[in-house]
Amino acid sequence: MKGDDISERLVGFSVRIIRLTNSLPKNAVGKHVSNQLLRSGTSPGANYEEARGAESSADFIHKLRIVLKELRETLYWLKVIKKGELLHSEELEGISNETEQLSKIIAQSIITARKKQK
Repeated sequence: MKGDDISERLVGFSVRIIRLTNSLPKNAVGKHVSNQLLRSGTSPGANYEEARGAESSADFIHKLRIVLKELRETLYWLKVIKKGELLHSEELEGISNETEQLSKIIAQSIITARKKQK
């Protein structure tokens, strides 16, 4: 998958996260989880763009690792929403799958970049 394709996919992912956070309950728990998910779920796209402008291969890898870290945190919050029954699990399946797929793509990109670095 090329950089522009991943970038567009991450933009779409951020939009889905924004919409999901808007549908969470407006109580204290919903607001807390919403804020955490909003931060971690919109961060991967911005950090990926930073990685694309990296000054070195080490900087590129470092920034991709941040993208992966944020995706993993996003997956955590999606699991909390599901187990806490804050939303119906059907609403979470697609975005959870997308989070896992993006995590695999970024992890593979890190592996590839490390090989090229040597």
